[in-house]
Amino acid sequence: MVNIIIYILIGLSAGVLSGLLGIGGGLLVVPALIYICGFDQLKAQGTSLAIMLPPVGLAAFLEYYKHGNTDLKAGMIIAMMLVIGSIFGAKFACYIPAAYLRKFFGFFMLIFSVKMILEK
Repeated sequence: MVNIIIYILIGLSAGVLSGLLGIGGGLLVVPALIYICGFDQLKAQGTSLAIMLPPVGLAAFLEYYKHGNTDLKAGMIIAMMLVIGSIFGAKFACYIPAAYLRKFFGFFMLIFSVKMILEK
């Protein structure tokens, strides 16, 4: 019973953060859309939700979409490339020690976090 409650809390927390911040694939997708594609924060978040639509945020995506904060073309292209890239990334990751992957992940989050915090 305790595990079920923990699963519920994790799911609710992830759902709230997904709807609020557009996270999920957002760790990479949202900063890339902002810094590489020139999207504003809301459009990047809405597009990220379009990419992760089935498992993550249908309701949140629709809300962003209603307010014009989603680029469907960008979302569909990125989603297709996400499938292809994830296959190559997963194959490559299997040959890298877990400790190195964890450090790379932490470093990646730190760089984007500092950039977003310091930017006006």
